[in-house]
Amino acid sequence: MAVPCPHWLCPRRATPCHSLCPIPCRAGRSRIAPRACPDISAPRCQFYSRPRVTPGWPRPLPPSPSLVPLPTPVPCSRLPTVAPRPRCPLRSATASGVPVPPVPPVPPRPAPSEQDTAPPPPPGPERAEPLLELRQHRDRHRETPPEPDTAGTGAGRATPGAATPGETDTDRQTPTDTDRHRHRHRRPSVTRMLSMSQASPERVPSPEEQEWAGPEALCPGWLEDEAPDGEVPGDSGDPDDATQAYERLQSALCQEGLPPTLDCSTEPRTGFGPLDMTVCILGSPTPFLPVLLEGGTRCPGAMVLCLSPSWASRVPSESCPGAWSLLLSRGVSFKVGGHSALETFVPPRRANYVTGTFAPGDPEGGWVGELARDLDCPTGGSVPLAHRLEDTLVTRWVLAARANLPVPPTLAFVLGTRGDLPAQPAAPGVRLVRLQDPQGQQSLVQEEVGAFLGGTAMEPYGQVVVRPAGWRWRGTGTSSTHRKEEGAAVAQAVGARLRGLTEEDSVLLEAMVPTARLPVPPPRSPAPRLPMALRICTLVCRSWGDRPQLCQVACAVGRAESPVRHGAALPQGLDSSLQQWGVAAPSQRQALATRLREATEAAAAALMASEAELSPRQRGGGRARTDILGVDFLLACVDEALELVALATNGQRCLETCALAEAMGRGVGEPRGDLPRLLAEAMLHRAQRHLVEGKDILLIGAGGVSKSFVWEAARDYGLKIHLVESDPEHFAAGLVQTFLPYDSREHRRDEEHAERVLELLRSRGLRPHACLSYWDDCVVLAALVCQGLGLRGPAPAAVRVAKQKSRTHRHLQRCRRGRPPPAAFAVPCRRLRSHGDVERAAGAVPFPAVAKLEFGAGGVGVRLVENAGQCHAHAARLWRDLRDDADHPGIGLGWGNAMLLMEYVPGTEHDVDLVVFEGRLLGAWVSDNGPTRVPAFLETAACLPSCLPADRQAQLVRAALQCCRACGLCDGVFNVELKLGPAGPRLLEINPRMGGFYLRDWIREVYGPDLLLAAVLVALGVPPVLPARPAPRTHLAGVMCLASEHGPSLAGGGGMEALRELHGRGLVRLNRLFEEPEGAGEYEEPLLSVACAGATLAEACERLLGLCQGLGIDSPRYPVEHFLSHFK
Repeated sequence: MAVPCPHWLCPRRATPCHSLCPIPCRAGRSRIAPRACPDISAPRCQFYSRPRVTPGWPRPLPPSPSLVPLPTPVPCSRLPTVAPRPRCPLRSATASGVPVPPVPPVPPRPAPSEQDTAPPPPPGPERAEPLLELRQHRDRHRETPPEPDTAGTGAGRATPGAATPGETDTDRQTPTDTDRHRHRHRRPSVTRMLSMSQASPERVPSPEEQEWAGPEALCPGWLEDEAPDGEVPGDSGDPDDATQAYERLQSALCQEGLPPTLDCSTEPRTGFGPLDMTVCILGSPTPFLPVLLEGGTRCPGAMVLCLSPSWASRVPSESCPGAWSLLLSRGVSFKVGGHSALETFVPPRRANYVTGTFAPGDPEGGWVGELARDLDCPTGGSVPLAHRLEDTLVTRWVLAARANLPVPPTLAFVLGTRGDLPAQPAAPGVRLVRLQDPQGQQSLVQEEVGAFLGGTAMEPYGQVVVRPAGWRWRGTGTSSTHRKEEGAAVAQAVGARLRGLTEEDSVLLEAMVPTARLPVPPPRSPAPRLPMALRICTLVCRSWGDRPQLCQVACAVGRAESPVRHGAALPQGLDSSLQQWGVAAPSQRQALATRLREATEAAAAALMASEAELSPRQRGGGRARTDILGVDFLLACVDEALELVALATNGQRCLETCALAEAMGRGVGEPRGDLPRLLAEAMLHRAQRHLVEGKDILLIGAGGVSKSFVWEAARDYGLKIHLVESDPEHFAAGLVQTFLPYDSREHRRDEEHAERVLELLRSRGLRPHACLSYWDDCVVLAALVCQGLGLRGPAPAAVRVAKQKSRTHRHLQRCRRGRPPPAAFAVPCRRLRSHGDVERAAGAVPFPAVAKLEFGAGGVGVRLVENAGQCHAHAARLWRDLRDDADHPGIGLGWGNAMLLMEYVPGTEHDVDLVVFEGRLLGAWVSDNGPTRVPAFLETAACLPSCLPADRQAQLVRAALQCCRACGLCDGVFNVELKLGPAGPRLLEINPRMGGFYLRDWIREVYGPDLLLAAVLVALGVPPVLPARPAPRTHLAGVMCLASEHGPSLAGGGGMEALRELHGRGLVRLNRLFEEPEGAGEYEEPLLSVACAGATLAEACERLLGLCQGLGIDSPRYPVEHFLSHFK
């Protein structure tokens, strides 16, 4: 026999509770508690909050619902003692000074008799009036689309709620269904966990049927949200649903096994400054919860969830006239380990990035869209952009015309000019007809319909669908299905829908594209196999460099005669779906997956490009961009080949479907996918880009042509550059905010130069936020200026150790701690300042050895020497030819021309670029160098990503990091050159600045992050957000060109003009080191680097070799094929 729950009084309501659920419920407001108490022995669906009911077990209520505490009864032997759930802080406390009225207790209804099986009676008079008033309040704030005119559709086989696979994933509903749902007793306001657009065309099961429906019918997101403990949402008295949303958050955290939100609102958080990052999510917590949790782990406290419009305010922007800044006075912040806290911010936090539930028809869409409108920070969507994504005609035209994707053959009728559509569309598969008077142009309509049905595009198809389209029809329009031969009925159906057409809507006549039928193995059972349909849902985000990146794929399978919609079935993976469909060969499935990725990213790129052409008003703000979107595809058979047909786009439904698919995978032990990580990184990256806007950056040293990207990037990021440069005529003088000419070429006096630079800044009244240098000669001076200004940066002593090569190795040889210690990566070497030093070094360093400049750069003066005599000769020539900076600028002669002799290390040469913050590694990228031209060790070729296996790359990264830490380089972006031999990595040198020449451009192209932005963020004291698991988007292989070898073919033969043209078209990567050749003979440096990309390294090398052979770069004296043969 079941025993009643010991919690007689609900901790949230002063009402009796008879529920046996371990979590106390509000039985006085539940639909089931007044009639019967649940039996704890009855199975309980994990996806549904109401337990199943065992009839015939009514329990008498306590004699009085008094607020006087009752004695605690002895806990039931069958139930463990469970602490009551924490009370929702939004029910009785005030939020940011805005009171939230508590909900008065509701007297329970009398329990029915055991024989009573009739439906529950309607609410009493004391409840009807407040409920009606709340419904009216919500209806006034909800946009209602026009009622569809369904007259005249009976000529064809009109199917209310039927749709085509080509339509937007919306649930159709006839007026009769609408009336039935309107008058049925249901919750006054429901927020969907997985959006179904509006009411479903299928009949919602009754409570009695739901008891036996099983978890398949009650999975969250496929039906409406169920309030915790059976509470009716909307009865809380909270007009903006903050309490309801907060409780949904607690329910979702509980389902994830995470602790409940800690209420810290009574102790306001202070101390937020202009460098504190805030990513604000507005609206429902359900779609973005995985992203919030991932972002809280990556950047604790940066992700803030705003559940109510009263928690935020808009103030005029100080930096962008006409825009607004969003200030948060309250929010739920997320931290490491899934911990969350409800906090009050004093003063309010300024948002650096804002997104939310902008989906049309969403209950929170009104206030979310209003708060996010015209902001001065990046906004991941807006209501106008969401409307555009939900308009099937607009998105289908973009997908067909700009992304070159196949779409269902479509004939669209619009009214007037429709400014959001092109004047003369030329999209394959989409025909647009503009009507001025639909009633007076019936002959035109009939003519267009007849031509469409009889056209070549409709030959493979036998059925068509007529339906209204536009964001207003999301889930409310009806559709009718007809055979292609029923031309009169189709024209009549089109004319009927044209009668109620508005300028924002359209009427679509489209082919009903069936799913491809493939031969499959015979079934295990002799039962007939039903025809099925497959819909592929893809989610793509705006990633690094504003490039689209596919995040996840989920498939839905349903009956062929009933279109598969979001929420109609549980999602499944692409590979298993293709296997189920008969694609047995793994290579074919991989090819389809690759094609799907390319099609999805092409669709997103086309949509993002079309958005960029809109005005700020059309986008909902100058900074509004669609950062997350879903694209639905159908696997069809076109010309006897499998083809992905693009159906529609949406802003949120694919996000919810893919999030559910990942949660289902974790339930069976699958590892966490990339979806939350990719979305969180994209949001945090855009927030950090906004964080650096308007910051004053002091840059020491301009560099040459190879650093031209600095000025372009500074403009894109909104940085104010104050440049200190020795050359008063430098071309960058007109590209920066402030140009400060100061001759600092004699770097042996950098302490004196630092004092002069500080005086120069004080005289100009400049107070930079950060100071750094990308130019090798000026890194020590930049560190001294940083120290004088009190800014973050590596210590001058650490930079000096790294700058002087022999000092670097001697210092590491003394570092004996660690396993292995940094000394294991050092190479024996000796400093050479005279010929006597050469004799002493020859006794300590074994030959063959390498002689080079102590402070050199660019590989100038490096030479392999076989004995002491060759070392004497090379030192004499170098000391004679290279005396100071005027002899060869930019190679470190401002520090003198001292040399060093170091042991020759065999192996392959590699570059490791590191991003380090407070000694913690945030990012690392390994590139390979081709064979050098001995004896000068001139670089010939390179590739990225590395060809090495992961464990060998890890060796290089660990060695580079340990060497930097041992030298004291704990903050910054550094380039480390190493050799990898059979015994592991050995250090060549450390460059205490960002990698030069082509490295920044290559890393940005292959992986996405920008080393320049990372260096600025570290200098500002902000840890950069970088990919946690970087995956290459392409492969690059490049070759260096020399003036001595390739000058005539590039200049006289038109090769340089051809390279510039190919670079402008994105077919090659061209990086110039000099405008004119620098040096000659053994002191020569590469003139430029040219690289080609490919899906694989072999493809990239093949393209590069063909290019070099065509332009004359490949020759017997310069064998490019030999250089590239090392990349395997």
